[in-house]
Amino acid sequence: EVQLVESGGGLVQPGGSLRLSCAAWGATSMKYTMGWFRQTPGKEREGVATIDSDGTTHYADSVKGRFTISKDSAKNTLYLQMNSLKPEDTAMYYCAAIYGALMTASQALGDAVRMRNFGYWGQGTQVTVSS
Repeated sequence: EVQLVESGGGLVQPGGSLRLSCAAWGATSMKYTMGWFRQTPGKEREGVATIDSDGTTHYADSVKGRFTISKDSAKNTLYLQMNSLKPEDTAMYYCAAIYGALMTASQALGDAVRMRNFGYWGQGTQVTVSS
């Protein structure tokens, strides 16, 4: 059974940084694709950054160069380091995992619907970027 619990969200000023963490019991093994997704009211959930079981990473164009996804299998934790935050980054951020045979990280980044239907999700952590 995969269980995901996010933490690290909060209020930050534009240009600031936050690091999100996801305690991921059962999902940081070599077999799972993992990722961070975000959603704002009235909009579809979108992929932010994903990581394959071999550590290959993928990013949405809107966060490239600012966000970094990583995982520590020994600690069963997925991270998202967010730098140079912008007001448009404000959203609920979700950690997700899916068996790698079902979706690669590249596929997951662009298909939040399938990820939502077949993957495991945390409850989310709110990130607000505002002065």
